[in-house]
Amino acid sequence: MLNNKNIPIVHRDISWLSFNYRVLQEAKDSSVPLFERLKFLGIYSSNLDDFFRVRVAAIKTLIRLGAKTKRKLNFPPDKILEEIRQIVTKQQMEFVEIYNNQIIPELRSCDIWLLHSLDFKKYHHQFLDNFFKEKLIQHFQPVLLVQNKIKTFLKSGVLYFAIRLKTKGRKNRYAVLEIPSKRFPRFIQFPSRKSKRKELFFLDDIVRYCLPQLFPGYFVEEVYSIKMTRDADIYIEDEYSGDLIEKIRKGIAKRNIGKGTRFVYDRLMPQNMLSFLTESLQVKEQDLQEEGRYHNNVDFINFPDFGLLEHKDPPLPPLSHIDLHNKNNLFKVIDKKDVLLNFPYHKYDYVIRLLEQAAHDPNVTDIKITQYRMAKDSRIIAALRSAIQEGKNVMVFMEVKARFDEEANLYWAERLESWGAKVMYSFPELKVHAKLLLINRKEKQFVYLGTGNFNEDTSTIYSDFGLFTTDDRITKEVVRVFEFLEFNMRPTKLFNHLLVGQFRMRRNIYKLIDQEIANARDGKKAEITLKLNSIQDPRMIARLYDASNAGVKIRMIVRGACSLVPGEVGFSENIEVISIVDRFLEHSRIYMFHNDGKEKIYLSSADLMTRNLFYRIECAFPIYDQDIKKEIIDFLAIQFQDNVKARIIEKGQTNTYKLDDNSDPKRCQLMLYDYYLDKLLS
Repeated sequence: MLNNKNIPIVHRDISWLSFNYRVLQEAKDSSVPLFERLKFLGIYSSNLDDFFRVRVAAIKTLIRLGAKTKRKLNFPPDKILEEIRQIVTKQQMEFVEIYNNQIIPELRSCDIWLLHSLDFKKYHHQFLDNFFKEKLIQHFQPVLLVQNKIKTFLKSGVLYFAIRLKTKGRKNRYAVLEIPSKRFPRFIQFPSRKSKRKELFFLDDIVRYCLPQLFPGYFVEEVYSIKMTRDADIYIEDEYSGDLIEKIRKGIAKRNIGKGTRFVYDRLMPQNMLSFLTESLQVKEQDLQEEGRYHNNVDFINFPDFGLLEHKDPPLPPLSHIDLHNKNNLFKVIDKKDVLLNFPYHKYDYVIRLLEQAAHDPNVTDIKITQYRMAKDSRIIAALRSAIQEGKNVMVFMEVKARFDEEANLYWAERLESWGAKVMYSFPELKVHAKLLLINRKEKQFVYLGTGNFNEDTSTIYSDFGLFTTDDRITKEVVRVFEFLEFNMRPTKLFNHLLVGQFRMRRNIYKLIDQEIANARDGKKAEITLKLNSIQDPRMIARLYDASNAGVKIRMIVRGACSLVPGEVGFSENIEVISIVDRFLEHSRIYMFHNDGKEKIYLSSADLMTRNLFYRIECAFPIYDQDIKKEIIDFLAIQFQDNVKARIIEKGQTNTYKLDDNSDPKRCQLMLYDYYLDKLLS
């Protein structure tokens, strides 16, 4: 058996940057519609912001540890941070190239003109002056910087201008100015003229044009965009005592004042100005990250499309499920057979309808649910409120440590309590990441288990599975999970069907892998197929390398970070990995084991990461229905056929497309939509 300390592994964060580059690849793919490419620029930028707020912040914390403690790490954090900087700088250069040389010309071919300051004409000036005076001016508070005086603090994720001014005596002064991009759209449309030309201004450039009005008595000499990203993590993962909720509230309040992790600036900024700013704004040299003229490019997600639908993805409206189509009583259908939903190909409405029917069903006594991330105007919450009003016992386990959703989750937890629900909050030492719903009817229990959140908003863009079942083998064990969540009662019996985080999940996955190893050594066919968001856990990777060396054929689809290295001689010669990035975010997890022809298939909330296997309550649930098993096998076969959006994962992190010049293009997400449409129409 391999020692997990001496195996080939790609550092998680380096691999994650490779994933984010796959997102950037979509932005430069000319076959992707124009407005979708703009959206991918925004997604790439949003991902990168979160990466610096959390992952880079964590690495910087490790760097500050003492030498003795750092020796216990299996990687040098300072070298990883330097590698991250180099990769991000290279990607940012490509981002600018894509934007300037591809996106802007294509926008202009559609008669959409995103004007820069130098493009402004006389007929723009009156509009710009009026917009500034009537809407913007009251939102500005310029701050003059004085060297070796009071330091100025920049809020996290906020756009600023760094400005060099001159007095009439020609003396240099510097100032910073916050751009109110949280209050106004980033892209401001010029009122239509007689021509069909559509003109837009960056909010930044409107402010840039009007700066002289904010600094009377000064000459505005130079203006550059800057932004600070700060540590946004809340360090509560390993805290075992104290008032957890109060700690979370304090952590949220401090997010904007965390330690700096990245200071982005226009690469055209002169060195003397940059040096002055780093001293005055308390920026460390290792936090410097040069970019282009514009920052906060997440705003491209909301770029106006002017109704030009031919430059967007064609609509793929969610479909009815063949077993639930035109069925009024969902309980009757689920009572007869298991039902698998695959979002966004199927309507998420069925999950909400089941809860709504449960709320009004006189035979329903109890509803229990886990919540991790919810829609903004959640119909799930509305259905739970209706159930409370109808006299049902409602228990909600609210995971308030869901990163960046803590505040919303605390709000909804308090609302649910005020309506009469029993709300259980996070365990200090664990995150509850399982997606479970239990409905107790007088005659039996109905369960929904998912790979993704109870969130109708993300269900239209995230690819996830959800299973409705009344199978006693599963429902009884879901009851035991909820007993633990509600009463903190550790199960006295082993879980024989579910794989549950904290209760031998890792050990049970090892057994499934080891069975394939044994079958391979006995000369039997042995295969493992995994679909994951991420794989990072060294011990699990080592066990998969053992399986590969034993002759087990392993195929994997990994959307995000993949620390496992496929095709490495002596370790992973029987492992192949692809990644699919397309219009829907591949979020579902599947574990499939050949099991000598009697496939064992699990759908899961858990990735194969140390945090999922050690520090979370997760749930992988078995598929027993033979028709559903076939559907999942079909699903995986279609995904592995993809030769349009699939990339090959290998040691060099090159993200080479899995192209096949000798066959027709196969784009799995479109093929899956047709697969479910054919089922419905058959």
